[in-house]
Formats: sequence, structure tokens, C-alpha cells
Amino acid sequence: QSGSSLRIVSAALKQGQITPTELCQKCLSLIKKTKFLNAYITVSEEVALKQAEESEKRYKNGQSLGDLDGIPVAVKDNFSTSGIETTCASNMLKGYIPPYNATVVQKLLDQGALLMGKTNLDEFAMGSGSTDGIFGPVKNPWSYSKQYREKRKQNPHNKNEDSDWLITGGSSGGSAAAVSAFTCYAALGSDTGGSTRNPAAHCGLVGFKPSYGLVSRHGLIPLVNSMDVPGILTRCVDDAAVVLGALAGPDPKDSTTVHDPINKPFMLPSLADVSKLCIGIPKEYLIPELSSEVRSLWSKAADLFESEGAKVLEVSLPHTSYSIVCYHVLCTTEVASNMARFDGLQYGHRCDINVSTEAMYAATRREGFNDVVRGRILSGNFFLLKENYENYFVKAQKVRRLIANDFVNAFNSGVDVLLTPTTLSEAVPYLEFIKEDNRTRSAQDDIFTQAVNMAGLPAVSIPVALSNQGLPIGLQFIGRAFCDQQLLTVAKWFEKQVQFPVIQLQELMDDCSAVLENEKSASVSLKQ
Repeated sequence: QSGSSLRIVSAALKQGQITPTELCQKCLSLIKKTKFLNAYITVSEEVALKQAEESEKRYKNGQSLGDLDGIPVAVKDNFSTSGIETTCASNMLKGYIPPYNATVVQKLLDQGALLMGKTNLDEFAMGSGSTDGIFGPVKNPWSYSKQYREKRKQNPHNKNEDSDWLITGGSSGGSAAAVSAFTCYAALGSDTGGSTRNPAAHCGLVGFKPSYGLVSRHGLIPLVNSMDVPGILTRCVDDAAVVLGALAGPDPKDSTTVHDPINKPFMLPSLADVSKLCIGIPKEYLIPELSSEVRSLWSKAADLFESEGAKVLEVSLPHTSYSIVCYHVLCTTEVASNMARFDGLQYGHRCDINVSTEAMYAATRREGFNDVVRGRILSGNFFLLKENYENYFVKAQKVRRLIANDFVNAFNSGVDVLLTPTTLSEAVPYLEFIKEDNRTRSAQDDIFTQAVNMAGLPAVSIPVALSNQGLPIGLQFIGRAFCDQQLLTVAKWFEKQVQFPVIQLQELMDDCSAVLENEKSASVSLKQ
């Protein structure tokens, strides 16, 4: 019996009810059963089993390394893993095996976690659907859930079964699908403009983006250095806190990390009373494109806080309407600079053309990058041209400062956390999603999430309820910089009130049914 939360299974390991090897084999068999979800690019079976063996010895000798010892985890394929292929889902890095571990990966291994494999993503994490990598799109496990299937039976006008699956959101969709399908207990994503929170919302998970500088970026293959943060995907808030406790802290290899303001071990207090809290609702986030279901759940969530005695205030973030354009300029300029390292000379793909160095560069980059990546490199270089630099890049940096100040002003007005939607709607079918081009989609899908990255704040998406379609909808909490612990404490209180239902994948995986039966629970439901 492997309970579905990291804390429960950790207790089971400590009490000897299950061994790390049994747990590892259970997850490996689920990875095989759910292979069609395309969540993993590489499954590190031998590595995981060897780690499980070592964990088992520690448990036998009473020397467990803590809550993560023997726990299966997965890592997005844009974090370097020593001796394990790291591709960023791109031809450019196919076959590349890093000689070192990213700091966050090393910290998980130091705590005894078992690395199940590397998860699928949009190429170089550029996208919001996990549909643009060279290994194909990731399928949302909720497409196969009992909850969604039963709603579908009521609307029989649905198209072809095979292609009617839903996207996971992105770009950390592989990590989200891996946790959602029970193949691991926690996964690392990366979050540049919402890439961990967006798939968390679509897959019914907790997706946490820590404050910028709290967790090391060393070994995370950079997209936008000034916004990237390693993200955490788990099934509940407490689990995210356990992982954060393992990852947080300064790193001599990453000069942007700061002194660790988090108490170790990282235990979240239970919030009995929210009456001293002030929740801010940004009025600019109420936009016409927001689905009526998300809007209604957002307002019910605010009412829930109010009914428990918290103060709920409407706040203004006046520069919100500029944030998408500003984000696009800053994102592409940093991408242009970061992608320059992939030139065919040092590592990664190299073309066969040897007429001249320039021809080799050009052909390598044309073969190595997809249209999305090439498009962002071109945009970024355009914004950085001498005649455009002041008008685009410098101006965007100034607007970024104004956006960050909007948040500071909101928090200075007495607000403790902001409550916003995470995404515009629930997950959409793949065929509908690919009608729009990547840039349009990313602009729409990151609308509530990217400003947080520009301001360096912590944010978490919490699953709230199932839509009329039987699909998860998430809401986002945003905290003050480095008040990650307070943010997660509020999120934990909220999670307890809404009691989000567990995904039911019985038909998909028979051995999950035992776990799922145990998890059925009900409390205040926001869906009425």
C-alpha cells in the first residue's frame, strides 16, 4: 500500500511497511503502463533500482536520510543529470550526456531520493502545452480519468477517441503528467513565465514557483536567466514544502542565490485561523477571456476566505496590461543571448557542412532548433539591434521595474497574499490547442503567471475543483518575496477547505485502484 502523498509513503518506508525497492518497482511498472502519455523522455531504471538498494541498506541500519529517502522523483529534461542524457527535447542536445548534476538534482540525491527519469517538455522549455518537443506531445492523464470519461458519455458528439486527448499545459507537462499518473511522488519543473504552475493547474496538482534566488539555478539549462526558477510539482502542499526544504539555500555555483531565510526541516504550520489574513484580488486579472467557470471558482474562493474571517480587498496592479509585451521582449532577448552557446563547436548537434565556419554554424542551428526556438532567437536579436536597443530592451526593463513595484505597493497596502486564476480555462483538447501558433498560445496561457517571474515573487497553483467537463481547475496564490513559507501555509489551509478529488485512473492502472479508494474524501466543495 503506497499512499498517494510523499509524507504518507515516507512514513510507510520508515515503519518498514514497504521497502524502497518495492516502491521503486511499483513506480517503474506504472511508467511502463502509462508510456502512451509520453511523460518521460528517458527512464533511468538501473540508476533508480541501484539508488533504492542503497536506500534500503540505510533503512535497515536505521540511518535514513530524512523524508525523501527512498522516494521516487522525476526531473524535467532541462536539468543536467550526470551520466544521464539531457536533451531539452531538442535535436540540438540529442545524445548529450552532462558530466555533472544540477544543484537541485544533487540535493535530491543527497537526501536519498530515487531518480525515475527525465520528463518531456516543449523544446528548450519554450511553450505552454508540452506539444513542441522533438519527442512528441505529452498527454494529460485526466483525458483517461473516470471523472472526465463519464462527463464525455453525456456529450456523445465528441470526435475520434484517439486524437481527443487533452494537453497537459507547459512547458513542464512531462513532470506534471508523471506526478499526476502516480509514477513518482514529486517532480522538478522549471518556471520562466508559468511553466510549472500552468501544467499543475491542468493536471490537478500543486505547482510551486519559489522566490527568485531561494533555489539554485546551477545546471538548469537557461532560458531566461533573470526569470527562470526551478519549480516543484506534487500532489499536496505539504509535499511541496518537503521538497522545497531539501532544495532551498545558497549555492556557491549560482551567484543569484541568497542566504536561506527558510527554517529547516521545513514543516508547514497548520493555520487554524485565517482571520488575521488579508487576501488581495487584482482587478486587472478579471479579463473577458477568462472562462466563466474559472471566474466563478475564483469568486467562491474569495468568499470562502471572507466567510472564515479573512479580509478580502480588491487591489490594483496598474501595469498588468503591459506585462505580456514586456515579458516577450525580455524573454526573447535573453533567449537570443543564451542560445548562442549552441553553435556546433562545443557540444550538442553538429551538421556535416564544412565549407566554412559560418555555413557550419547556420546549418547546425537550422537543423538543431525548431521553428519556435529559431523564431525567438530572431525576435530577440531584432530587439537587441543597436537601433532598437533603447526602444525595446531598455524600455521593457523599465516597465519590468514598474510591474515589480505594482506588487510591492499591493503588499505594502497590507495584503498578505494575492489570489488569482492560474489559467484562462481547463485543459483543452490537443487538436484545438495546435490551431494557434506557439507565440499566441504562450501569450494567452501565461497571462496570469508571467508577471510573478518578472517580479521574482513566490507563487503556487492549487487545484480547486473539477469543471463541468470533469477536468481540474487551479487557482494561484502569490506571496511577498522570500515569504514562501507564509504563502504555502495559506495554500495548505485553502487546500484543506476545498478537498480536491483524487484522479481516478482505475481502468488505466488496476494497481492504482487501492491507492485511490483510500484517498476518497469530501469536505467544503466550491462547486455548487
